[in-house]
Amino acid sequence: MTALAEPGFEERWRRHEWQLLRDEPTHPMMHMALDEVLTHEVGEGRRLPTLRIWEWSDNAVILGRFQSVRNEVDAAGAEKHGMTVTRRITGGGAMFVEPHNAITYSLYAPATLVKGLSFIESYAFLDAWVIAGLKSLGIEAYYQPINDITSTQGKIGGAAQTRRAGAVLHHVTMAYDMDPAKMLEVLRIGREKLSDKGSVSANKRVSPIKQQTNLPRETVIQRLIDTFAERYGLVEAALFPHEEEAAERLRREKFESAEWLYLLP
Repeated sequence: MTALAEPGFEERWRRHEWQLLRDEPTHPMMHMALDEVLTHEVGEGRRLPTLRIWEWSDNAVILGRFQSVRNEVDAAGAEKHGMTVTRRITGGGAMFVEPHNAITYSLYAPATLVKGLSFIESYAFLDAWVIAGLKSLGIEAYYQPINDITSTQGKIGGAAQTRRAGAVLHHVTMAYDMDPAKMLEVLRIGREKLSDKGSVSANKRVSPIKQQTNLPRETVIQRLIDTFAERYGLVEAALFPHEEEAAERLRREKFESAEWLYLLP
């Protein structure tokens, strides 16, 4: 029997008081910095476990920690479509983001929430509420190992995760809508590798949420928030000034640097 099948395992969520952060439209590199800062804040006990709903200010390609820029991004396509290219602190594949076509969230929790779970088990555990929320909207959603949220019509989104500083960071980007032609101009999906470095994003059929329900993006997001609140409890919160300052500093010193972006050239 896996850990997830053990009686009462779901009770781990309700041992914590969960907070909700809802962003104003924010630059992609600042989002990367906030993820790192808030993970450490929760791990060190200065912030309660938190669900953060992202809003994007710019188009972006978000590379996984172990990906090569040359293998993933068509530089001419990225420039043509005004894409900010950045790298996150978690693994996984590249994500193509347009502000009103993506739904992104992060969970920051004490590592005890996933203690005893493998990474595969923890993906299913941490995204169960999302699957439930999507199903409540009439979407036949389910978890697909290792890290996909999918449906009978195709992939909806992908998760990535890291555990550090006594905390787990788990974040997901889902396609609310998508311009496939634009994405293929920007991402080098299915093309030849230019570098022998790093992992390569898989080519999977994506079925955006808008194709599966006619509901507005904000309605979908609110239903997901409500699902989390109904299952685990949730109170609204805000960033602390020291968190914003730390994230701004990290953005400048790390995420805007060529050394970080071209960690794997």
